[in-house]
Amino acid sequence: MGISIWQLLIILAIVLVLFGAKRLRNVGSDLGGAIKGFKRAMHEGEDEAADDEKLDSKEGGRVIEGEVSKRDKHKV
Repeated sequence: MGISIWQLLIILAIVLVLFGAKRLRNVGSDLGGAIKGFKRAMHEGEDEAADDEKLDSKEGGRVIEGEVSKRDKHKV
């Protein structure tokens, strides 16, 4: 007792009448853009995780972060 093709066509016709083709097209493109953005963010997250693993797998596995503010000319 599933939905037949005719019932789906009737539902589609009602949705088109209520919202219009232009609005549905905009919703579809917005949804597609959101999905692409989500996939891109997921791939960037995987790339960052892979970069972190590469740093950790190097000899020693330690990363020292710091900032050089001024260099003293007298000390070498």
